[in-house]
Amino acid sequence: MDPDLAYERAELLKAFAHPTRLQILAELHKGTRCVTDMEDILPVTQVNISQHLTVLRNAKLVDFAQDGGTRCYYLSRPKLVEGVLSLISTDHPVIRKTKEQIDREKAKGGKEKVAGRG
Repeated sequence: MDPDLAYERAELLKAFAHPTRLQILAELHKGTRCVTDMEDILPVTQVNISQHLTVLRNAKLVDFAQDGGTRCYYLSRPKLVEGVLSLISTDHPVIRKTKEQIDREKAKGGKEKVAGRG
């Protein structure tokens, strides 16, 4: 993976990496919400919600529309957010490999590299 692309993707994942931001994204996945709506749902202050929304806006995951003096937020990349939320909510099993399995995979990978050169 290109180093610049890896950095960009890591920064995007950092935006997801906070419990409050995940809760905000889950709420916005249900539909547009104003900050005051989220304040009623989430166990944090309006100031804290606004700070997290700024992080999410900088990551281009959310945007807002002004409704008088109130900002109402929505997902600006709904498919991406839906995919990440779905992926992390699935209970994937943890796998364990034996030394023998690892050795076989390493040997198989070395043969494929050699075969790919010819």
